[in-house]
Amino acid sequence: MAPIIRGTRIVHDGWSRFLVAEVTMPDGTRLAREIEDHGRAVAVLPYDPERRVALLVEQFRPPAFYAAGIVSLLEVPAGLLDENDPEEGARREAQEETGVQLRDLESIVCGWSMPGISTEQMDLFLAAYGAADRSGLGGGLASEHENITVHEIPLADLAARSDRGEITDMKTLLLVYALRLRHPGLFGRG
Repeated sequence: MAPIIRGTRIVHDGWSRFLVAEVTMPDGTRLAREIEDHGRAVAVLPYDPERRVALLVEQFRPPAFYAAGIVSLLEVPAGLLDENDPEEGARREAQEETGVQLRDLESIVCGWSMPGISTEQMDLFLAAYGAADRSGLGGGLASEHENITVHEIPLADLAARSDRGEITDMKTLLLVYALRLRHPGLFGRG
């Protein structure tokens, strides 16, 4: 017998929706569990295989500031999926946040970002780009007050940062590891 959700009640409905689910477990135990619900998301690591650099973004994240006093995080371009196609969403986020137009995407996984609290599933991609694909400055949408700074980081530096534990955003760390595993030649000498 599987657990049964007997009902839910919405406790907040804004950018995210927060619910309390009343659950009956297979042994008959009744539980109340909080659920953060805002849908699918995408993230992409754009990298230039010729120049051996990657595009990352830096921005203020209120939860990280609240929890640990961290003013900004270095991350891959990411966001909520507005489209039906995750690849289209990843291309849109990369364009908005970094000013790069991506074509071919390499799918890594569609995984749960925080399954203990959130319904969010995130599609993760790697995407090669070239200097000619930079069509704008990026920086995010003014209407969303993103205030994003774009960083082009050498892949060797990105690998060293991951080895030193300096990349603290999990989606970014996973994508850096995926790039290192799938394309190790990008991290060797010139």
